[in-house]
Amino acid sequence: MIVVDAMNVIGCRPDGWWADQDGALIRLVEDIADAGVPALVVADGRPVPSLPSGHHGLVELAYASRRGPNAADDRIAQEVADMDDPSAATVVTSDRDLARRVRHHGAVVVGARAFRDRLDRRLG
Repeated sequence: MIVVDAMNVIGCRPDGWWADQDGALIRLVEDIADAGVPALVVADGRPVPSLPSGHHGLVELAYASRRGPNAADDRIAQEVADMDDPSAATVVTSDRDLARRVRHHGAVVVGARAFRDRLDRRLG
């Protein structure tokens, strides 16, 4: 299972995402689904009205269950900890503390930029 720290991937390149954060999340979920990558994408902040939690093709979208610092990180760490086999998880993040937390459970970590680059190549 691939678990994606949405804001890390969105923020890994300066493409103007900050001017339309909702649109950036929508594009990320669409890109992952279009690339045929089954994943759990975890986002911070309020839910985007046109992009509710749940399945969007191969992508399951979940919003952090609370607001504030590290909210999505905490959700990701808990999702990994709750897996039957956390060592089968690949967590996409560039957050060092989150990487440490999920590695503790046996998950593999891939950097946000490396994942984005691979995703872009798949979308070609």
